Amino acid sequence: MSDLRIVMEFNTEDRTWIRLNKVAVPAFWEGHAIAPALSDVVRVGGRQFVIEARVWEHDGTQPVMRLFMGGGHAHSDTTFG
Repeated sequence: MSDLRIVMEFNTEDRTWIRLNKVAVPAFWEGHAIAPALSDVVRVGGRQFVIEARVWEHDGTQPVMRLFMGGGHAHSDTTFG
């Protein structure tokens, strides 16, 4: 996966939250051999996001996987079990 660029796409509300709170979105899959899958969950800045869709593209130089993330939820909004 070294030549694959993975880009997470957030909805407008979550992009605003990320920008206003200066949340750093890590490159979760950088250096990993396994690509993200639908329904994978990532946690960023105390919120969790579910991968709802994956779109494969090519930007002219390398493959790009766009991950469309569901709306973020705080840990306290999540029920486990």
